[in-house]
Amino acid sequence: MLYNLLKLVHVLSIIVWIGGMVYTLFFLRPSLASLEPPQRIRLMHGVLGRFFRAVLILATLVVLSGFWMVGRVAKAAVQSGGAFDWPASWIVMAALGVLMFLIFMHIRFALFKRLQRAVAASDWPAGGVALDQIRVWVAINLALGIATIVAVFVLH
Repeated sequence: MLYNLLKLVHVLSIIVWIGGMVYTLFFLRPSLASLEPPQRIRLMHGVLGRFFRAVLILATLVVLSGFWMVGRVAKAAVQSGGAFDWPASWIVMAALGVLMFLIFMHIRFALFKRLQRAVAASDWPAGGVALDQIRVWVAINLALGIATIVAVFVLH
């Protein structure tokens, strides 16, 4: 029962995280192109601030639930007298998941801070640079997330 709950939390957190990246990159950001930089940058700052607060919780849940599930499976294997070997898909999932988490931390605590400072100072060129850097790293994280999902289904 606990394993299924952990898996549910894990999958739902991933859905929101990856879905939010898709929405932001492919739907929200292009739709804001008609706004003037001060409006566009303030709006993206507000949206990203809310999204990043949620992702901070969700990404932490993904990492913790993932490793907890691996630990439960390993413990069950050892208790039954067997050995535990990580399946290839789990290795890829864990490695890419940790990398995604670290990239998100860089986005949230370095790049988003630059955006916050630019918005506070009404420095719209610096805000545009910060948003572009965030966009690049979010796109990288989205690609890693998709690669992780593909690996789980291909290597499983």
